[in-house]
Amino acid sequence: MNIRRALRRDDGTLTLFTAIAAIGLLAALGFVVDAGLKLQAGQQARAIAEEAARAGAGQVNRSAAYAHGGTFTTDPAAATTAARAYLAAAGHTGTVTITGARTITVTVTVTEPAVFTAIIGISRLSSTQSASADLVQGISGAEP
Repeated sequence: MNIRRALRRDDGTLTLFTAIAAIGLLAALGFVVDAGLKLQAGQQARAIAEEAARAGAGQVNRSAAYAHGGTFTTDPAAATTAARAYLAAAGHTGTVTITGARTITVTVTVTEPAVFTAIIGISRLSSTQSASADLVQGISGAEP
């Protein structure tokens, strides 16, 4: 009879442990899913910034290029307009900075809604990335 009383004291312990473990695993899964969304937002922000910078860096200052002994530089107004137009077409906003005569830098922030961390008050996941592009004239690199 003592053995039965000892066994009854442990009734339900496994069920409680299983419930606690399941909640912990679901929480961990939620953080993994949202971390993946944040990484994806970062990759998307980087890709958009790179393409917008490329669009801007290709805008040549034609008056300087056509002048005698002309130099190829970026037209700051056209470069800024082209980069912002690419950002608008992609559905994002960002900052466009002309750095030097041939370089443009674009910074973009992409924000995604959180899936699981919204339960604890983190409703949005955002990532900010920057990219620069240079105006390149001719072919560069070693000849074959």
